[in-house]
Amino acid sequence: MRILLLSDSHGAFPKNVEPYFTQVDEIWHAGDVGPAAGLDYLRQFKPVRAVYGNIDGTDVRKQCAEFLHFSLQGLSFFMMHIVGRPGKYNAQALRLVQHHKPNVVVCGHSHIALVSPGIFPGSLHLNPGAIGNQGWHQAITALRFQVETGRVFNMELIDLGPRGQEQPMLFF
Repeated sequence: MRILLLSDSHGAFPKNVEPYFTQVDEIWHAGDVGPAAGLDYLRQFKPVRAVYGNIDGTDVRKQCAEFLHFSLQGLSFFMMHIVGRPGKYNAQALRLVQHHKPNVVVCGHSHIALVSPGIFPGSLHLNPGAIGNQGWHQAITALRFQVETGRVFNMELIDLGPRGQEQPMLFF
């Protein structure tokens, strides 16, 4: 199963991300989608798993949960927008992660791409950075990886170019 992980679109996607949509089986969005039209845009390409973020309104919150806990290819995943980073999870996220004990924690919010060991032995923490044009980040990033038979592999940080007005964007 090939996954494209996005976060923090804030209502905009770079036009050069579209070829990546056809190269995966699912698109995951770790919150701060912007208008719900952004979800509709993603769904025209592949199935989408998404959580809402702190900037998302009721249109997105009606379609997305605050967090997701699911199994895929023998692994347990936990996705929530605001988590923190390993060793510095916020109280709510830490409580939920300790309860669900996932193999992989997926989050967004920081606009900083991070792939690191998780808080449990053998676990993984993933933050794709920000796919949108709004925020303080310098580069527009995403993660692409594969999940198969209890393992995550072929992890790739996709750098889609600098954030700014020179980047051709689709706005919702």
